[in-house]
Amino acid sequence: MESTRKQTPSEFLKQIIGRPVVVKLNSGVDYRGVLACLDGYMNIALEQSEEYVNGQLKNKYGDAFIRGNNVLYISTQKRRG
Repeated sequence: MESTRKQTPSEFLKQIIGRPVVVKLNSGVDYRGVLACLDGYMNIALEQSEEYVNGQLKNKYGDAFIRGNNVLYISTQKRRG
């Protein structure tokens, strides 16, 4: 059984850099990619990014930068396969 030590949001975000994530925007659009970095304003840099609208893949961007005030949440993405 895994230990369920509480983490601060800051600790969680530092831990997931370099991992696949889903970034949900206030508009409802999802961006999926590898979290390259982020700052205290939640400005986000993603690599290998893909844009999903209503669950459908719309674009692939490579690198993408998302302004923090547009972010609703960030979650880790389960690895496919």
